[in-house]
Amino acid sequence: MNFALSDEQQMLQKSASDFVHRESSLKRIRELRNDATGYSKALFGKMAELGWLAIPFAEDVGGLGQGLVEMVVVMEELGKGLMPEPVLSSIMLGGQAIALGGNADQQKQWLPKAVEGQAILTLAHQERQSRYDPFDVVTKAARDGAAWTLSGEKTYVPDAGVADAIVLTARTQGGRRDREGVAMFVVDPKAKGVTLTPVPTSDSRKRFHVKLDKVKVDDAARLSGSTPSDMALEQALDRATIGLSAEMLGSMSEAFRMTVDYLKTRQQFGVPIGTFQALQHRAADQYVQTELSRSAVYYAAMCVDEKMADAQAAVSTAKARCNDAFHLIANESIQMHGGIGMTDEHDIGFFFKRSRVAEVTLGDSNYHRDRYARLRDY
Repeated sequence: MNFALSDEQQMLQKSASDFVHRESSLKRIRELRNDATGYSKALFGKMAELGWLAIPFAEDVGGLGQGLVEMVVVMEELGKGLMPEPVLSSIMLGGQAIALGGNADQQKQWLPKAVEGQAILTLAHQERQSRYDPFDVVTKAARDGAAWTLSGEKTYVPDAGVADAIVLTARTQGGRRDREGVAMFVVDPKAKGVTLTPVPTSDSRKRFHVKLDKVKVDDAARLSGSTPSDMALEQALDRATIGLSAEMLGSMSEAFRMTVDYLKTRQQFGVPIGTFQALQHRAADQYVQTELSRSAVYYAAMCVDEKMADAQAAVSTAKARCNDAFHLIANESIQMHGGIGMTDEHDIGFFFKRSRVAEVTLGDSNYHRDRYARLRDY
């Protein structure tokens, strides 16, 4: 398996890197903390113009038909700028759920608009009792003539407040944890019976609890593609998990870069503190953790692209690796910046806050290690 980026992928990487440095800054992230939408519509539109939102979708719905590796290249660069635009929620969660689980009509209804940045999608699969298990679903979908009635609650749904459509899971039959009987529906967040409640988070990203009180949807709202709903949901979550892991990789890389720069410039006893052997050892460990994470993320993306048998295990390896590495590097960055690292005015604190939320999004390390063991039948 060749880990080297192709010429085209290197051009994409440079384009994304230049965009992040030119268009965004951590000052902008600070200003967005009190913004109702939490992101820049103008920048999201520019991402669409550059074709980034089209990367993982088929050409017949306006996509570029490229692989997950290309998406990882972009997500890594976005992570370096902590950019909150809804690429993960709209493209990697809601968009992938429809691409994998929807029929041709549903795909053509939503995906071209998502690719153009004209519609924002998201996925609501987590519930209070589920602890990352996508099939632990108590939200009910009951037949009501030719339609469905949805009742229940979803938690920590990203960007639901700005979404044009929420893809959510609901149980049509079976027991609480059964894979069979979990269906996906496309719901208008402004529909009667839908209540969105904002959830405060330390990284200031916008998340919501979504309550469904006898929400009526017609039969066309149920995703009904050729891939069974349970497989489509699992595959969509795996792809989104790789996207998030790539973003975390970019963030930890940037936090490490900022820390090394500080070690080179901060002086104590008349010399840069980076000359102290104890700090050199800690910095070296951070570098190793970053490179291990990079290998795991790109390997997982390649496994999915090539439909390898161990793709799911590779996804869980990548997320657990990034969880641990980002946690460590964020901690070390704060410590090695000394007193200024603890202040809200210093940029390094944003990476610390983001690390804490990202590591418990789409599965913490314990969940993914347990999943890996089950997949390997340990």
